[in-house]
Amino acid sequence: MSILVTGGTGYIGSHTSVELLKSGEDIIILDNLVNSQIDMVDKIKKISGKDLKFYNVNLLEKSEVDKIFKENNITEVIHFAGLKAVGESVKKPIEYYSNNLIGTLNLLEIMKKYDCKKIVFSSSATVYGKPKTVPIKEDFPLSTTNPYGTTKLMIEQILKDLYASDNEWSIIILRYFNPIGAHESGLIGENPNGIPNNLMPYINQVAIGKLDYLKVFGNDYDTPDGTGVRDYIHVVDLSLGHLKAIERVRKSNGIEIYNLGTGKGYSVLEMIQAFEKINNVKVNYKIVERRQGDIATCYADPNKAKLELGWEAKKTLEDMCRDGWKFTKNLNEQN
Repeated sequence: MSILVTGGTGYIGSHTSVELLKSGEDIIILDNLVNSQIDMVDKIKKISGKDLKFYNVNLLEKSEVDKIFKENNITEVIHFAGLKAVGESVKKPIEYYSNNLIGTLNLLEIMKKYDCKKIVFSSSATVYGKPKTVPIKEDFPLSTTNPYGTTKLMIEQILKDLYASDNEWSIIILRYFNPIGAHESGLIGENPNGIPNNLMPYINQVAIGKLDYLKVFGNDYDTPDGTGVRDYIHVVDLSLGHLKAIERVRKSNGIEIYNLGTGKGYSVLEMIQAFEKINNVKVNYKIVERRQGDIATCYADPNKAKLELGWEAKKTLEDMCRDGWKFTKNLNEQN
């Protein structure tokens, strides 16, 4: 009996794979390595001290996905796989819709075929669009401001319709806020290809000297210092939320949605200052125009996850900045 982790060598997938293995689970990773490198598999094994099966497969290759289910006794799926850059999705909507939606439909169809009806889906706070108030609760109205977010919202609807058609399914949708940081070993972390889309890897690359300065997208938002405010959560805390979600899908049928966040927001400038102070390093930045699809303020009400899953974020902003910087320095030394 194994858990299939799609996108398991990606940023959140790799950290979750480590925590699953450490907790005694058998896992199989499916990943097409479009957002990660093959050496991630060895790093996951090294940190956890456990073995795993890896398939270099794209969810669009339906027959290959079918083969994985045929060869293994898969009892649950954690579904991370998907294209995930907000800015890129605005420029390449067709690629995002075809990859994220068709890949998920293929996965669900094959799960149904093999009577594997327990899934934890990696969604996003982007499905809340521009929230009227914060903190954001799970029952807030849903809308999106970019194609990436729209694919997440569409998949949520597909999962709701799937459960309505067959109550044997057990589905948990996890809406992440802003994962940052890295594993404390410094072996795995966020290492995007090209110029990063997310704030913390961008800060890290400026601090290490790979990029000259950080672009701060807009300083005219309705926030204390004019820069965007987000709920930053340590990636290991986020990973542990998936372990709690797996425990729950095993026990009951139904569909549940949970925010995974800290419940506190920090602005871009606050994050830069915290990073500089904690790591004793300078981060140059320039204010540039707002980025299409961005919103002013976004942070979670994480109480439902605390009450029903027994999960809450434990790591501090200091942990997030320190661990992310350690990973970046290690990576730089290797290269």
